[in-house]
Amino acid sequence: MIITDNKMLKKIVFIVIILNTFSFFGQIKLSNKATISVLTCGPDNELYSAFGHSAFRITDTANGIDDIYNYGTFDFNAPNFYLNFVKGNLTYQLSKSDFNRFIYIYNYQKRWVKEQQLNLNIEETQAVYNFLEDNVKPQNRDYQYDFFYDNCATKIEQVIKTVLKNKVQFTNAHITSTKTHRDLIEDYTKNHEWGKFGIDLALGSVIDDTATKDDYKFLPDYIFKAFENATIGRNAKIEPLVLNQRDLLSHPVKETSSNFPPIFIFLLLALLIIWVTRRDSKKGKRKKWLDFSIYFITGLIGVVVLLLWFATSHTATYKNFNFLWAFAPNLFVAFYMLKNKLPKWIVTYNFILILGIIATLVLWGFKVQVYNWAIVPILAMLNNHYGHINKYIRLNKAL
Repeated sequence: MIITDNKMLKKIVFIVIILNTFSFFGQIKLSNKATISVLTCGPDNELYSAFGHSAFRITDTANGIDDIYNYGTFDFNAPNFYLNFVKGNLTYQLSKSDFNRFIYIYNYQKRWVKEQQLNLNIEETQAVYNFLEDNVKPQNRDYQYDFFYDNCATKIEQVIKTVLKNKVQFTNAHITSTKTHRDLIEDYTKNHEWGKFGIDLALGSVIDDTATKDDYKFLPDYIFKAFENATIGRNAKIEPLVLNQRDLLSHPVKETSSNFPPIFIFLLLALLIIWVTRRDSKKGKRKKWLDFSIYFITGLIGVVVLLLWFATSHTATYKNFNFLWAFAPNLFVAFYMLKNKLPKWIVTYNFILILGIIATLVLWGFKVQVYNWAIVPILAMLNNHYGHINKYIRLNKAL
């Protein structure tokens, strides 16, 4: 649209100037007492909080400000939340809350909180504050969450780099270990054995690649260390980015573990099934309900594994070779197990299943994908059971 009316043009310019003026005065001018800190919070008993948390704190006693800016929030009431969660379309958002409320919650949960006050001058402090205030607006606060590459921890460094640009230098020299993403997850899930089993089942071989030093920073502890070792350049001087640090809460980390870890449960279950199968094998019998259950459950797990790989946006579920032993077609073959006489092609099919188990072990041996140790008794049981079915078919002259 071309505006030819000078009066109309002047009105539009005037309105724009007024709006910009209000926008400018809407931003609080911080005093020279203002500070910006990075908060790192310890883990809790629940799996979702096992990795800790990171947030910004901005204080300015002159303006009555003591606020937390938190990139780790999401809305359960958002449209199609659970469907989007399963599909990997995770929308998280930046939220702003009162510091006293924040610290009360972490104290109630008995979680430690550390604070690193940043070595910023008033101009730099104001710039970070303005960025966060703009980012927390409803039209700007949402972002696509990724557990490894875009979460509450990685956002902390991203914000500082975006605002302060080349003034700040983050070094990874303090990281001397060589770990995969799965190794890093294991460091924080030792007390969550069932949760770790589920993670190892759902996530693919992509998390078994060696993590870069920057990749470590999806974990709040490593963001804490990154800031501890970062520097800021100002007036031809290089100074530490963290001015000082202190413990706001000092609760000890809770050490808990399951009384019935998955490897214990699966070992007992596998031994029981192997014993029943061996007894039936000696009698030339089989239990249809047991055969059906084994094929159906492994097939169902295989379907879930493939859906997470091909039908979602989760970056960590790609190339999941658990499908080699949790074979999706078993879901359909299970119904053949309810027949009195089994077709002879089941023998060839079971041979393919046994090859899948062998392939699983080979991939594990070469660390293409590292599996959870709890699947060892499962693999032994499956190998024994498929062999038992083949023996039964041969003995009973299947169709």
